[in-house]
Amino acid sequence: MGLTKLSDEQIKKELEDLPGWSLVNGKLHKDFVFKDFIEAFGFMSTAALHIEKMNHHPEWFNVYNKLKVDLTTHDAGGITQNDINLARILNSLI
Repeated sequence: MGLTKLSDEQIKKELEDLPGWSLVNGKLHKDFVFKDFIEAFGFMSTAALHIEKMNHHPEWFNVYNKLKVDLTTHDAGGITQNDINLARILNSLI
């Protein structure tokens, strides 16, 4: 489930309802900025619980209060509904 690569049109339509997310180098991308490191780490810890349940792990990079997130489904060779669903979850945690 969720492993079918979405078309460019489907991705564009989904992005309309994903504030802050964009398409960068073939991946869904968002930069999160928090008050400080503790807030960023708290967000990542909360997100990790949802991520592990989905068994769909993002590429992310954290420095102090900034978190860069890239979503793609490697097994499908691009963006799938799983990536869209995870982006929605991450947005809901803010």
